[in-house]
Amino acid sequence: MRYYPVFLDIQGRTCLVVGGGGVATRKVDTLLECKAIVTVVCLEASQALQELADRHRITLKIRAYRKDDLKGQFLVIGATNDEGLNQQISADAEGCNLLCNIADRPSVCNFILPSIIQRGDLVLAISTSGKSPAFAKKLRQDLEGQFGDAYAVLLELMGAIRTRLLKQAHAPEEHKPLFNTIIHSNILSLIENRQIEQIDQLLFNVLGPGYSFEALLEHERQP
Repeated sequence: MRYYPVFLDIQGRTCLVVGGGGVATRKVDTLLECKAIVTVVCLEASQALQELADRHRITLKIRAYRKDDLKGQFLVIGATNDEGLNQQISADAEGCNLLCNIADRPSVCNFILPSIIQRGDLVLAISTSGKSPAFAKKLRQDLEGQFGDAYAVLLELMGAIRTRLLKQAHAPEEHKPLFNTIIHSNILSLIENRQIEQIDQLLFNVLGPGYSFEALLEHERQP
């Protein structure tokens, strides 16, 4: 395996996107979803990028890329239709020891972006190691139908239960059988069908009194 699978925390980190078309716009949207601080450098920006700049969501520089644009950046994404420029961005980033992705050019990237399915905090990443983005997209589309919004709710619930159990005095290892019992029950179906009373009964049977589905989720969703 060539690539080391990893999820990056880029919240509050500075990220540069070079390019202003549709591909660059999609890259920017994903970076913003992850709460990155985004600068875009391009000769011509899409309307969506211009609107983001007008709302002060990104810093937009309408000019040619310069090597010093990399200063202070955590990662850079090249998304231009100029092959020479993309190669230059990659070489500059390598010289600065920066994380660099060039759209659709895995040979000049030191990281590649997977196709993803996101359901709340649940993220499924699909990669073909750069060999076939089209196949990765097909797999994503196939899996999207299998993983609905109920998975996000179940993950929230399990996170709330885990947080509460970890506050108790006994060893965390003692919680594993409880988690496994809940996960391997029919709880996903109960969530999908909004059968709250049955969920509460299941939680009572496994965890004892004081565990309410709606109260747990409300606590988990507090800022």
